[in-house]
Amino acid sequence: MERLQKVIAHAGIASRRKAEQLILEGKVTVNDKVVRELGVKVTGKEKIEVEGIPLQREKKVYYVLHKPRGFVSTVSDEKNRRTVLDFFKDKVSERLYPVGRLDYDTSGVLLLTNDGDFANKMMHPSGEIDKVYLARVKGIVTQESLKPLAKGIVVDGYKTKPASARLISVDKKNQSSLVQLIIHEGKYHQVKKMFDAIGFPVKKLRREQFGCIDVVGLAAGEFRPLTPHEVKTLVSMANDKREKPKVKFTKMRQF
Repeated sequence: MERLQKVIAHAGIASRRKAEQLILEGKVTVNDKVVRELGVKVTGKEKIEVEGIPLQREKKVYYVLHKPRGFVSTVSDEKNRRTVLDFFKDKVSERLYPVGRLDYDTSGVLLLTNDGDFANKMMHPSGEIDKVYLARVKGIVTQESLKPLAKGIVVDGYKTKPASARLISVDKKNQSSLVQLIIHEGKYHQVKKMFDAIGFPVKKLRREQFGCIDVVGLAAGEFRPLTPHEVKTLVSMANDKREKPKVKFTKMRQF
């Protein structure tokens, strides 16, 4: 179930704030009854009207974008920076929003949808969906130096869940290392903070996989719809509380 104002916003009628105002003004009905409270939730099967006009729900859509660096993972930006939605303008009619975020200077797999339930399942910590990152870090890393990440490490007063970290290569000339990290959390700047905590600041970061989804075959800035099977698999992964299968790694690309 979703809050009524959120459903109205997702239908493209108004922003969520404007939708809240319309509800408070008594201009929204659910099953022919006027709603004036903001806490009301709906299942999606109700008859909803806004100012007497029936709400037309969008078809649920799901996309994966190969996010380039230099874009923010938000619908809009107060600093007028380019957003990931710029890639969908004039190509997708539905009102999309990102599933979680990738930092401005982080590239890779980013899911976008207009399905709030799906987005919540993907982002909720209980889903424990593996996210695979490739990080170019400062310094010469050894497998030994990565062990704290496997045990969990304190970041901002919070101990991270055990992660899987693997040294891919070292560049002695440029004093840097390439490391693969698998986590199923998604706290703010978490990957960068984890590497900072063990003394190897991130120079460059890319998300290689989100669960079963990667961006193989997609150039930076390109996107494709998820297949029904991919959507079903992601939801199953989020719903299944048993131990998740190991991620099947794709071949490492140049980074």
